[in-house]
Amino acid sequence: MPEESSQAVNVAASSGVPAGRVSTLKRIVCVLIAVMIFAGDQITKRIVQRSIPHDTEIPVISGFFNIIHTENTGIAFSLFAGASSPWKLVLLIGVSFALLITVIVIGLKSRDMTWGTGVGLAMILGGAASNLLDRIRFGQVVDFLDVYYRSYHWPTFNVADSAIVVGAGLLIIEILISK
Repeated sequence: MPEESSQAVNVAASSGVPAGRVSTLKRIVCVLIAVMIFAGDQITKRIVQRSIPHDTEIPVISGFFNIIHTENTGIAFSLFAGASSPWKLVLLIGVSFALLITVIVIGLKSRDMTWGTGVGLAMILGGAASNLLDRIRFGQVVDFLDVYYRSYHWPTFNVADSAIVVGAGLLIIEILISK
């Protein structure tokens, strides 16, 4: 039997479930999280595309939060959106695909993955896969969440961007806690 993490063994011992099964259950839950984020992002983007005209703002919380239909040809939070290189889209798709494969490999090879790490990787995977699909299909992604205070606007983003940032935050917390 492969060597299991002490955390998995402790959980298995206290629940009466074999340690390997806990690891499998953890991976299944993480895959479900990634799928839910992917689906949620795709559904919300389609709703915005079909029901809100481009550049139309819908106030949700006056002075703080709007829904607005925008399209982003850059990366998260509209970085590089203004770049006009003919290779920009190919580069963005290539880098996104490489990072997606990296996240998958890390998730599959990690035997001692904590819940925080698994959930963080799943959030990044779901968000990155959704944005990658949109880049491949449309050459851009739909952004619609507009957070602001007075004249200070955070760059417009979507569910996938949020999941990627929260997932990365979970990984950073895991790294800081494990040291």
